Amino acid sequence: MTTDRKEPMQFGVFLGPYHRLGLDPTLALHRDLDLASHLDRLGFDEIWFGEHHSGGVETIASPEVMIAAAAQNTTRIRLGTGVSSLPYHQPFVLADRIVQLDHLTRGRMMFGVGPGQLLQDALMIGIEPSTQRARMEEALDVILRLFAGETVTAKTEWFTLQDAVLQLPRYSDFEVAVTGSVSAAGPSLAGRYGTGLLSVAATDPVGVERLAGHWDIVEEESARHGNTADRSRWRLLGPMHIAETEEQARKDVAYGMPWILKYLSHITPTALGTFDTVDELVDVLNESGRGVVGTPEMAVAQLTRLQEKSGGFGTYLFQGSDYARWPATLRSYELFAEEVMPRMTGRLGPVADAVDRVFSSGKVGAETTARSQAEATAQYLASRKGP
Repeated sequence: MTTDRKEPMQFGVFLGPYHRLGLDPTLALHRDLDLASHLDRLGFDEIWFGEHHSGGVETIASPEVMIAAAAQNTTRIRLGTGVSSLPYHQPFVLADRIVQLDHLTRGRMMFGVGPGQLLQDALMIGIEPSTQRARMEEALDVILRLFAGETVTAKTEWFTLQDAVLQLPRYSDFEVAVTGSVSAAGPSLAGRYGTGLLSVAATDPVGVERLAGHWDIVEEESARHGNTADRSRWRLLGPMHIAETEEQARKDVAYGMPWILKYLSHITPTALGTFDTVDELVDVLNESGRGVVGTPEMAVAQLTRLQEKSGGFGTYLFQGSDYARWPATLRSYELFAEEVMPRMTGRLGPVADAVDRVFSSGKVGAETTARSQAEATAQYLASRKGP
């Protein structure tokens, strides 16, 4: 069974985070929390906090801690683990913490899961990297059963549960989402368990061409396992920085984008690599559709393209990075909320119709008001003269 997306597109930030080397790490963590508050005020729908332990760039070790802190200074934005690396955790203890956060946030919690990305993370805690995907699936299976209130007994080579049951019920039917990249593994798992899908390589030239096929896999696996494939639970991730002009946006990203992409070239096989100049980098990014460095109009075009390539999705997520200095980064999100979000959600439609009605009436409104003012003045003067 499949459900088409009926609600307007939603927006958020997937915050690894990617912090440029040289920024004070304490300040960086506090800015991550400030960003959550900034997005909350602007009307963004969600923010996801990552889990990494070794790279020195993605410096959030515990998304749960960040969610608990961010919840204290936000009111409506949803807060997710983006993502919890399941092989790193005893699944019963992690499930218990997530349900606690569901209560503390009063239902604003989201649970994103993955196998873990950084090689050194796994090696430092004695995990053979080739086992991570299988262990993620083993953990997810029992965690979802625990969320459903089941009593679970399970034994694997890396964890044991004996009559395990959570002491708290879920506060809400919070979102659970799995990551997907270029392979079919993520979409298959999302369909099998009826979860949402986080497409982290959605704008990659290879990944974008596989979007429609990935959703076909979600639908097929959902039907096979009796779940509902709902496009509103599909999130596409991509890099984006906008400013009032493309020239300004290019100047902004000279601060951090080349360095961060160099870092990513050591982490992921789909990274862009390095370039001789910032303009060369931005040209490749924009022309390939991998991302946007430019204007609100370019952002709208990118989102429209992703809609067409995917057949429709629920939420667009910025890749949260220090591409630009902090004030320019905040302005990018602000400009997106001002000019892009209302165009993609349809909120401008009634307002534009009202303005069109005024313009199409010509000068009738102004002329009518002028006559009324003249008549009122004449009546007043006449009343002063008396009988």
